[in-house]
Amino acid sequence: QVQLVESGGGLVQPGGSLRLSCAASGRIFSISAMRWYRQAPGKQRELVAVIVSGGSTTYGDSVKGRFTISRDNAENTMFLQMNSLKPEDTAVYYCNGDVRSSSSELFGNYWGQGTQVTVSS
Repeated sequence: QVQLVESGGGLVQPGGSLRLSCAASGRIFSISAMRWYRQAPGKQRELVAVIVSGGSTTYGDSVKGRFTISRDNAENTMFLQMNSLKPEDTAVYYCNGDVRSSSSELFGNYWGQGTQVTVSS
């Protein structure tokens, strides 16, 4: 089995920064794309950023220029550096990844349990 565990959420003032981490563990042969999603109360889950195994990245329009996604392939870990945070960034942030547990298996899609980010003065 594969587990994704987020950490680094919390309360921050507008204009502040936070760094989220997502650690993958378990039966891991390879990880292709990894993603951060977020969901605010009463809203649909929103794709924040994507990073593929080669390092290419894609960002949602609302976070471009403020958030940076990165990954450490050796440690099976992904990060989200969030700068210039706004109250509208308040949400539960979820880690998502496509993981293959062996060379003979297909990629499975896995989710973390989420970490709360609250931007408020």
